[in-house]
Amino acid sequence: MDAFDALVERFLGSLGSKSPRTYTTYATGLARYRDYLLSTRRLEGWQPSQLDPHALEDFLVWLVRRHGRGRRATVATYSSAVPAFVRYVARRGLLAHGVTYEQMRENVREVMGRGSYKSPRIDRRLPLIVQHVLGQPVPSAEQRGGARRLEVLRDRALILTLFCTGMRREEASRLNRLDIEDGHADRALISGKGDKERIVFFDAPTQEALQHYIAARADSLQPVFLRHDNHRGPAAGHGGERWRLGPQSVWGVVKHHAQAVGVPASTHHFRHAKASVLLNRDASLSEVQDILGHASPDTTKRIYAHYKVEHLRDAFDRYSASAEELVAELPAARVRHQPQAGRDGEHPQP
Repeated sequence: MDAFDALVERFLGSLGSKSPRTYTTYATGLARYRDYLLSTRRLEGWQPSQLDPHALEDFLVWLVRRHGRGRRATVATYSSAVPAFVRYVARRGLLAHGVTYEQMRENVREVMGRGSYKSPRIDRRLPLIVQHVLGQPVPSAEQRGGARRLEVLRDRALILTLFCTGMRREEASRLNRLDIEDGHADRALISGKGDKERIVFFDAPTQEALQHYIAARADSLQPVFLRHDNHRGPAAGHGGERWRLGPQSVWGVVKHHAQAVGVPASTHHFRHAKASVLLNRDASLSEVQDILGHASPDTTKRIYAHYKVEHLRDAFDRYSASAEELVAELPAARVRHQPQAGRDGEHPQP
């Protein structure tokens, strides 16, 4: 094992307090960084002291060249692991003298600032998905031993939760009954991205849907959203963990109902829609930041600021003018000297 792989293994081993998703993202990103070192002939004999102030910047440029400027999300995912790795190296005093992590981050910020974030596109028909799940008849308890009935009630509660709160799919997947008091609480303290805690709020329809689903289950299993298919296995595991609906399955539920109504949407579209509604109804960026759980207000502003547009439409309607109105404002002498149309309604050629 070379020096790079050994140090990466130690770094990944230090992530015990991080979520499995964070571990996977970092492992994938560092594998990409290894490809970069290999392709630039820097892997053999690599030492952390070889990291210079432009190390992060150079890797970012390499990623953009490989994946293209339009794949900013992909580039951001791959590049997110390396700053954490470099910070780990810096804390252990392994960087060369005079090279700092802060210096590297500043260099890469300048490069990233040259691009523009592509604002998310939100289909205005998204609420049709909510109406669709609310309009589905609840099957009888005899269908598939009651499993089909529970699936319908679960999907209704899940879609309403995502639409109401703007939660991420991982956050919805991790919800426990204690968090929401079996649907009777109008808010919940959740652990979001980066294990940062925040409050999410439920409206009355969402609370009612959660209450009906949990009551229909008639169990004491802790996950709010469970699998009810035939492949979940016979044993629920401790507290029901083996039957917990995973993040990918949450995504699948949304895609299933989105396709049913012909709306291209995924779980994150509910999150974008929540932000745009809040902003267009005069919520501040800082309020939206707290509701959605963004670590920085810059993130909220970069992604969603374009959606606060209703006041721009008002200004457009108030102050715009038609061509006829503008012609009417011209001095009479200017109007008299305009070319006259020909007999066939065409203007003469100059």
